Amino acid sequence: MKNPFERDDILYYALVNDEGQYSMWPTTNEVPEGWNVAHGPSDRQSCVEFIEGAWTDMRPKSLIDSMGNPSQRS
Repeated sequence: MKNPFERDDILYYALVNDEGQYSMWPTTNEVPEGWNVAHGPSDRQSCVEFIEGAWTDMRPKSLIDSMGNPSQRS
């Protein structure tokens, strides 16, 4: 059985959670609680490209928020 996250013959969603973290998710599986569809359904490559473009800062949103805006620090 092929890994459902590495198949090119099914559709995927790009999911995002409240921390701004992304995941690619097969449409054949139920979207997990705490995650929302940000893109799709679409082919695997389209979802990978969407996530690469949208998730440019790997830090969780809560960490980014706690660090504040760097331009405001002295």
